[in-house]
Amino acid sequence: MRSTRSPRPSGVRRLAWLGGAAVLTLATAGCSSDTELGRLGFPVPVTEQGPIMLAFWQNSWIAAFVVGVLTWGLILWAVVAYRRGTKEGAPLQTRYNMPLEVLYTILPAIMVFALFAFTARDQAALTKLTDTNKNTVGVVGFKWNWGFNYLEDNAFETGTPARPAELWMPVNERTRFKLTSPDVIHSFWVPQFLFKMDVVPGRENQFELTPNKIGVFEGKCAELCGTYHARMLFSVHVVSLADYQAHIAQLQANGQSGKLETGRIVTTGVAE
Repeated sequence: MRSTRSPRPSGVRRLAWLGGAAVLTLATAGCSSDTELGRLGFPVPVTEQGPIMLAFWQNSWIAAFVVGVLTWGLILWAVVAYRRGTKEGAPLQTRYNMPLEVLYTILPAIMVFALFAFTARDQAALTKLTDTNKNTVGVVGFKWNWGFNYLEDNAFETGTPARPAELWMPVNERTRFKLTSPDVIHSFWVPQFLFKMDVVPGRENQFELTPNKIGVFEGKCAELCGTYHARMLFSVHVVSLADYQAHIAQLQANGQSGKLETGRIVTTGVAE
């Protein structure tokens, strides 16, 4: 008597595993930070600290792909291997499997702990304050623009919604940023720094970084702060030390000596 049971399609199962392997290969093959695919949507970092964040982003995606491929593979395997019962009637009902339940409880806990540990490590490195910074910039985020105080050089500059502010930095020199706001929460973000930090009223947030590529990079407010939030733009000019010093001298020659606190010039009281 011929069996009515259909043979298991080993070809389909093999194809499912090959598809999962292909996804994993694609995820790991593109990890070179020299390519747009390898950066997984991140821009090219232009600071010494940027590669820390880039590596964290890449490794998080690799971990997610590994978990995804494993999960999809097990689902496809179960669908194909157990698509049809070997006996008539309902399949054998299993209430629980203790080793399996321990496994899917312990493994997620390990993954969460590992993600937390790597996050804490990288966050500590990115927010560490040192005494080796050569420049300090006081960043004032106010409605609806930015002011930058070059604290060591006693100069400032600011902008308007029609003329975005400019921040000048010498290349390869560590700079400390001190963020303050007189009104609402803003957020200081330069995408190619791969870093942003909130600007909170009544609190001074600080971080340090070292730009290592000369160029002009766009910055913006990354916190919805009100009517003209979208116009809170600025540009960062990373230049040679000589060009930076010439720019500071030009600011002082233009009468931009002193310090901005709330979008106003402290020394003269002139509103900006």
